[in-house]
Amino acid sequence: MAAGAVGAIGAVVMKTNSGSRRARRRERARPADSWARPGMMVVFRAELMPGRDASERTYQVTSLLPSGRVLLDGVSGEHTETEFQRIR
Repeated sequence: MAAGAVGAIGAVVMKTNSGSRRARRRERARPADSWARPGMMVVFRAELMPGRDASERTYQVTSLLPSGRVLLDGVSGEHTETEFQRIR
């Protein structure tokens, strides 16, 4: 009975490791979809900067961090997607 259990576990492990190493490496190296990219212009929501026109709330993304947050040109700190207006 123990031999059967070991064989079943081995089959499951082999099935999860299927696929070539090259394909797995390619999958890991592919960049994930992101809501922002360096050079992109973003507009803060009006609630975060009341009394300012949209042109005054527009900034350029300088870099995208691994956490999904962005750094902006002219604004200090890290910012998340929820702080900006949606593109229509």
